[in-house]
Amino acid sequence: MSQTKNAYIPELIYPKNIDEAASELARLGDEGEPIAGATWVMLGPLYKRPTKMHYVAVGDIPELKQVTVDSTRAAVGASVTHTQLATAVDAEGPFAALAEAAAGISHGIGNVATVAGNICVNPYPTADLVPAFLVFNSEVELREGNTTSLVALSDGLPGRPGSLVTGVQAHAISDGSRSVYEKITVRASGEEAVASVALAIDLDGELVREARISFGSVEERARRCIEAEQVLIGSVLDDGVAVRAGEVASSVLKPFEGIDAPSDYKLRVLPGLMRRAVSRITERKEG
Repeated sequence: MSQTKNAYIPELIYPKNIDEAASELARLGDEGEPIAGATWVMLGPLYKRPTKMHYVAVGDIPELKQVTVDSTRAAVGASVTHTQLATAVDAEGPFAALAEAAAGISHGIGNVATVAGNICVNPYPTADLVPAFLVFNSEVELREGNTTSLVALSDGLPGRPGSLVTGVQAHAISDGSRSVYEKITVRASGEEAVASVALAIDLDGELVREARISFGSVEERARRCIEAEQVLIGSVLDDGVAVRAGEVASSVLKPFEGIDAPSDYKLRVLPGLMRRAVSRITERKEG
């Protein structure tokens, strides 16, 4: 480790496997942090995130770079990149929302930015993967010392000082369910969303048997909106019910004031955003 008046030079520790990484992070506690794509080390000052003097480099650990997908479950390693996730997940299958959220970032960043980096950093209300994972009732695999546990992503920010996120387990409603991810951006701000929605639907004939809806970039942290889901359940999917669900969401969500869009704008776009998402679900159903 070295630090001079004009340079910030952290210590990089290169573990050979998950056990070594977990051991190093437990030893460092709040003084250390895992690192893979390193995008947040560069962006940290912009988001007022404190930098560390010790980083445990986990990006090359093979077990953290695997993606396994079957009909109703997707297991995604913490160091899987956005580009890898977008490629590994069937864009027409139950987990399509994951592929679309992952593909929504440019290849320049997507080739290095990782799943864990996207879901674990705070503050980062515009994270694309969080709302997508939420509609799949996802659980975060957390390693603390010698103990591994599963923590619901809906419970809040995963990870604690001294811990290592090793992956995420996502669960589709059924093998015949459909999902989409939509977002609204402001061109001047690049690709970050002003508002985003992930929608997963399971149909019983023409009626919605189950619906999961989560909104990102509206509140400080993406979350499911049960009130909007209840509007869809038992209904036929069409523009009218989609708009009503968006209106209900705009009445219950508490938006933050963004740099690119005021809070009231975030709420005004939700009905149209839901209409777009439902329209794409309907097109996929008919196709």
